[in-house]
Amino acid sequence: MTALLLEARARDGLGHQDTAGRALEQALDITESTGMLLPFLLDPAPALLERHRRHRTAHPALISQILDLLPRPVRPAPPPGSQPRWASSHGLDEQLTDSETRILRYLPTHLTGPEIANELSVSLNTVSTHMQHLYAKLGVHRRHEAVDRARALGLLAPPARRA
Repeated sequence: MTALLLEARARDGLGHQDTAGRALEQALDITESTGMLLPFLLDPAPALLERHRRHRTAHPALISQILDLLPRPVRPAPPPGSQPRWASSHGLDEQLTDSETRILRYLPTHLTGPEIANELSVSLNTVSTHMQHLYAKLGVHRRHEAVDRARALGLLAPPARRA
């Protein structure tokens, strides 16, 4: 399924929307049958999913579910020396880096530090460093606190409702 998502993103980037749509639809077919959403969450493509949902899919509810689980985008960095307006309005003094945001997306999955490092192809030290910076920026000391705070700030989607 990950290969199909990669293909869909690549073909979309090349402007081949039809073949990108077919690859994405195949990935959604697999996800529908297995219930495995993680590949869509680890390397999200919200714009591609939005377009696909509007134009042609047998899985509009699944796409909505995936999009609801994705964090809201982090805004670009402000000029040096200035505090971004969004940071203070969201209760953050500093913007999260791309690497910290990638780590943040894994925190609700309950993967261990070594498993996150393996998924991202980085060292455990790298993951630990980003987590320390992330915790400091969020003003927390534990993983579950980071997830709760990020959700409260709109950086992560709310927890999925259980049926």
